[in-house]
Amino acid sequence: MSERIRSFLAFDMDSQAVLRKIIEVQSALVKTGADVKTVEPQNIHITLRFLGNILPATVDKIFEQMKRTKFAPFNVKIHGVGVFPTINYPKVVWAGITEGSKQLQNIFDQLEPRLQELGFSPEPKGFSPHLTIARVRSARNKPPLVKFISENPEFEFGIIKAACLKLKKSELTSRGPIYSTLKEFCP
Repeated sequence: MSERIRSFLAFDMDSQAVLRKIIEVQSALVKTGADVKTVEPQNIHITLRFLGNILPATVDKIFEQMKRTKFAPFNVKIHGVGVFPTINYPKVVWAGITEGSKQLQNIFDQLEPRLQELGFSPEPKGFSPHLTIARVRSARNKPPLVKFISENPEFEFGIIKAACLKLKKSELTSRGPIYSTLKEFCP
């Protein structure tokens, strides 16, 4: 039996300036005393679609669908701090996306039916453009966390370039996930 590969489709972070601002916000999240686990800087990306555990034989089939996707490289403005699912029950802290969200949605909309043709279940939550910057592990010190997030809905991170759609592998380790690129499509 073939070993399965935990995978997702994404655009990587390409700006050190934006990354520095994300790290600044992550540091502020930690300083609230809340029980947060920040995402390692090298792992920050825009997830287009989580695929789950796939067979190695599926990698090339997904890549064929990636290559059929029509888009030109575009700017993505990272703007604002928020949470999923709600401010009263924060589980994921994200950096928002304003400019570029329509292009990301368009790429998702092109890929989603093709992925379903390959046997993937429909994405139950649809697509919500963001970058995950931290996960909330418990309700410890939630009020200062909520205060910080509520005060930063307009935080300006800067602009990154979405140029190459990547099929990424996620290896879960005791020290956190390790991501690597299996395939990339740069139109």
